[in-house]
Amino acid sequence: MEVKRREFLKTGVATLGAASLSIMAAGVVGKKEVAEAADAPEYKLFALKYAGPFTSSVAMVFFNKDWEKTIARNYYIWAAQGGGQTIVFDAGVRPALAAERKLGGYIAPDQALARIGINAKKVEHLIISHIHFDHGGGIELFPKAKIYVQRKEYDFWVYDPISRRLPYAAVADPVAIKSFGDLRGSGRLVFLDGDQKIFPGIELLLTPGHTPALQSMAVNTAKGLAILTSDCAHIHRSFVEDNPSCLITDLPAWLNTYTKLRDKVKGNLGMLFPGHDKDMLENYPKVAEEVTQLA
Repeated sequence: MEVKRREFLKTGVATLGAASLSIMAAGVVGKKEVAEAADAPEYKLFALKYAGPFTSSVAMVFFNKDWEKTIARNYYIWAAQGGGQTIVFDAGVRPALAAERKLGGYIAPDQALARIGINAKKVEHLIISHIHFDHGGGIELFPKAKIYVQRKEYDFWVYDPISRRLPYAAVADPVAIKSFGDLRGSGRLVFLDGDQKIFPGIELLLTPGHTPALQSMAVNTAKGLAILTSDCAHIHRSFVEDNPSCLITDLPAWLNTYTKLRDKVKGNLGMLFPGHDKDMLENYPKVAEEVTQLA
């Protein structure tokens, strides 16, 4: 009995010790995260409309609902400024394709950026959420930028023959995709494989569903953590009602993305900014022609 008692005490002490170390480690990690957040600059976030409005059935942007209703949507790029950095999120549509597609209300993305004093030719960091024509098509306007893209997204659009078939080809820009391919090995492409912090206060998040490896950008702001989600949602209603658009690559992955994004902002859905919602232009402070400050 005495031997068993000694073994029990040893086991109990070891268990308590391990638990204490786990608690201490969690505390250290928590303090580290708090310290990193305190050191991170507060960025200003801008939404820049470069085309639209366009009208479609609600069912296009809110899967299989309200077929009989219509909704207006805009095309945007975004910019984050803080800590001496300017980071552009998405590249919009190149001018030649805009003319070919007869995009109403179009202004070249570099001209939209000029409205808030950003010279696209000098931009050093360009984040591409996904390689659809209206988000990745304007990379030619950013000749010096490092281009950050998820490796899986890049490989699908540049190399996978499935991407040449109609459902995908309809939202692709072959000229831009060739440009992406030509950039490989140039030193300008930065490939990511999942979530990654790229600067203090800036984290790129793997958020697939709409495309194989769409990425969002989480940004430290004066209002707290904000996330530019691009087409994780075309309209904000998707985050609230848990229903994406009809343009789906992987629906289970998309719904898991919604859970991830909601958790990241701790349920503060007002800090999730979608890809095409007209409210970004109408419900936030205007800082220049068709440019608003989101945070």
